[in-house]
Parts: sequence; C-alpha cells; structure tokens
Amino acid sequence: MPQTVEQWKAIAAEFKERWNFNNCLGAMDGKHVVIRPPPGSGSYYFNYKHTFSIVLLALVDADYQFIYVDVGTNGRISDGGVFKNSDLAQALENGDLNIPEPTSLPNRNKKLPYVIVADDAFPLTENIMKPYSLRGLTQKQRIFNYRLSRARRIVENAFGILANRFRVFMTPIALCPENVEKIVMAACSLHNFLRSKSNARNVYTPVGIADIEDIHTHDILPGQWRLQPNPEGLVPLSQQGSNRCRNTAKEIRDEFCTYFNSTEGQVEWQWDKV
Repeated sequence: MPQTVEQWKAIAAEFKERWNFNNCLGAMDGKHVVIRPPPGSGSYYFNYKHTFSIVLLALVDADYQFIYVDVGTNGRISDGGVFKNSDLAQALENGDLNIPEPTSLPNRNKKLPYVIVADDAFPLTENIMKPYSLRGLTQKQRIFNYRLSRARRIVENAFGILANRFRVFMTPIALCPENVEKIVMAACSLHNFLRSKSNARNVYTPVGIADIEDIHTHDILPGQWRLQPNPEGLVPLSQQGSNRCRNTAKEIRDEFCTYFNSTEGQVEWQWDKV
C-alpha cells in the first residue's frame, strides 16, 4: 500500500499517461474465491451464487499490480458489506491513506479529489467513481462511462491473469479457509513480484495475455485469459449497496464528465466509441 503523497501521485500520473483518467489512485473490484465448505460450517460461507466462498477485494495500479488486497470475508455476508467493512473503506472515510489533496483538472477551476474507479457494483462516493446508470444516458455520460471503463479494465485483467497463471483458482479450493487466505495472498504477492522483475515479466505475462488496445483504432483486442473457460473458483461480486449517494459525489462525477467532454480533456477517438 502506498505510504506517501508522492507514491500516490506516481500511480495517478501513470493512470493519466496510460489510460487518460486524471486523479486516479487505482481500479477496484472483488471476487468470491470458491472453496469446499469446511465440515460443520453450515451456511457460513454460502454465497449468492449458491457456492461456498471467501471474498477477495483488491485495488490495482495502472500496471496490473495489486496495491491493496483484503481476503477472508466469508461468502455469506452481503456483497454490500464486503467493501463497507474493509480496512480500505475505513481508511478512506477517516482520511488515513495519506492521499493527495484535491486538485483542479487542467483549465478547470473546481478542485476534485483523487478517486478510485470501480464498476456499478460499488457505491458512488467522493473517492469512488462508478459509471452512470445505463438508462437514459446522454452522449456526454456515455463518454464518461467509456473513459472510466478504460481505466477500470485494469483490475479485470489483473484478476484474469491471476486465475490464468495460478490454476488453483480455476476450481473450488479444497482446503480450510485459513489456508485458502494464505494461498490467495501468496498468489497476489508472486503476481506482483513477477510483474516487477524485467527478466520474468514477459514470461509471466507475455504479450496478448491481457487485453490490448490497438494503437491506431483503440479497439480492444481481448486478452488470452478471456478466451479460457470461465474459472469456477473466482466469481464476481454482486451489488455493493444501494444506488443512493451524496450530491457532492454526483457533482464530482459530473465535473469529471464535463472535463472528459471538453477540448482539454477529450481523447480524439472517444467519439467513435459511444
């Protein structure tokens, strides 16, 4: 986990450079890690997909590396409680992450906080940006959703690479939950280690294993992990709570939306993608 303002700013700079999303601290998502239920556990680990699991919640940087992992919440808890009860949610709420102070986007006056990008399963807050609802979208809102999707796809790929390279995730894991937690943490740590070493990086994640964006058309070429059978051991989270949110969170999303539709904030190909 980054400890300083400078480390967070370095992550945000890479998201801006590679994925054209300003003030971004990371992409967040979660998975149910499916297990064989321990004897006598009853419905304690039973989840909404009618399997047994513990939950992996992760925040990923712009280079597919895990910068925060929370694993071990039993699958029975409502998915809305997974993020709410995490250390990350508490640290965000209490201002304990040492993230940079809000700053205005280029040629804009309103200061915006640094944010995490996530999908529609997560709550919209001052520090978490999610897409606009798909019903009744304006063109500007579709542009915002496209720009957010480009940045958020990183965490999808990180999970996809993890399951593709560590095949233990392809089926329910027949170990006690405490040992499954250790396996998940070890896999995430090894993933980061192999991504960070230049002599191992191209072997662990060869070109094409993750999604590739065509440099001319900016069409997405699906990564090899997407062409594999869906892993039975990693199941998506469901809704992370209600869609109610503070007006300030909506205003922050609207400001990002306005910027991404402006001359200064647009990318030239975005109009062809919505």
